[in-house]
Amino acid sequence: MAALLAATSVFSQDPGTPDSARAAALQLLQHLAEGNLEAAAAMSNAPQRRLEVLRAYRDKVGEEEFRRVYARYFAPENRLIAELAIGPRRLLVWELVDAGRHIAGQVYVESGGKFLLDDVPSRERTELRALLKNYR
Repeated sequence: MAALLAATSVFSQDPGTPDSARAAALQLLQHLAEGNLEAAAAMSNAPQRRLEVLRAYRDKVGEEEFRRVYARYFAPENRLIAELAIGPRRLLVWELVDAGRHIAGQVYVESGGKFLLDDVPSRERTELRALLKNYR
């Protein structure tokens, strides 16, 4: 992981600082936990595609399970363990203790002074996803 960090100019981000994607992630997760797919999709840099993905997942697992999956991020035992950055992109890494210590990740990109869920393929997004694999 150290080699990948050095090669990609990744830096660790404090989730409490103003240039953190944490607040956007919590807002997005709240929309999802409430089942508000449209509001969640609007927080993506590819909102129509994100809405389609969210609807497909909800249709597959059902409304109740969909909400439960996203509400778990707010359980006290589950926590944000890292935020890594490459330029305007942020990888948020979550440890979901109640899901067998599963490590989950979300990639955000700063656009127009706010963070959006990054649903557009890019080199930096691919690099951040590789870092997520190292956490797992």
